[in-house]
Amino acid sequence: MRRRTRAIQALVSEWECVIVGGGAAGLSAALVLGRARRRTLVVDADRQSNRAAQTMGGVLGFDRRPPAELYTKGREELAAYPTVRYRNTEVRRGMPVDGGYALDLDDGQTVYGRRVLLATGMDYTPPDLPGVAELWGASVFQCPFCHGWEMRDKRLAALASGAEGVHAALMLRGWSDDVVLLTDGPADLDPAGLQLLARAKVPVEQRRVAELHHCGGTLSAIGFTDGDRLERDGLLVEAPLRQRSPLAEQLGAACTPNPDAGVLAIDALHRTEVPHVFAAGDLCAEQPHLAGAIAAGSQTAMIVVQSLLADEFGLPYPPD
Repeated sequence: MRRRTRAIQALVSEWECVIVGGGAAGLSAALVLGRARRRTLVVDADRQSNRAAQTMGGVLGFDRRPPAELYTKGREELAAYPTVRYRNTEVRRGMPVDGGYALDLDDGQTVYGRRVLLATGMDYTPPDLPGVAELWGASVFQCPFCHGWEMRDKRLAALASGAEGVHAALMLRGWSDDVVLLTDGPADLDPAGLQLLARAKVPVEQRRVAELHHCGGTLSAIGFTDGDRLERDGLLVEAPLRQRSPLAEQLGAACTPNPDAGVLAIDALHRTEVPHVFAAGDLCAEQPHLAGAIAAGSQTAMIVVQSLLADEFGLPYPPD
């Protein structure tokens, strides 16, 4: 992509760091940058993937609270720092310019950042089954650590096959004695896996799953293609993650070699392979979780501050 010249900066809003994404990682990073007195812009489309969940589990200070409360509180805290601004819009495209990056926003404006911190998150892709959309984030879920407590001692099922199915079903046994593994067709399970399931008293159901039945917004039964039903209160499903924003690709940042994960490749200092472009949160985490995103945002912001001080005062960077 052809580089623009520094001359365009007179026409754009200039920031020391532009954070793209205002979820847990982005807001955490903005807080650290604000406290470091760095001119920081948070551009947020307000599409965090966990907003479908009724509550957050295992997040210190926000346990069993709605996700929206965390984001609202985070934005309120940022307002105390005069160098930080929050804009509710979306970055449509980005490109390198001399000394930084120009980002075109959905509202028609262009902003310039000496550093860019990508915190755009990922989208979950749960199974395309009737009933999943209505129950997603509550009685149909992807993470037992996030939803297991609410599902404790209930009738549960895991929808997965192969080694992943064995792992999912055995994980659920930590929260309930009544767990069924649904393989959605002939099971590809090795003898060792079957032995583990039998020892944990987890039956295997190989019939094809047709739909999910629910009542009052809660799962009530799994429907099979033969018309039969299995009464269940909760269902753990595989929901692969996909990059939400094309911005990382536009800027030239690459994903890890694992094509199934699709996570952005970063080094130990949260730097992508593109100069002055950092990343934090779900988009670069092999095993994403909310508390980890908060920590990653804070850590990445500290590195961004040091990189700016290296430009200004020759601070050794990365630190020895």
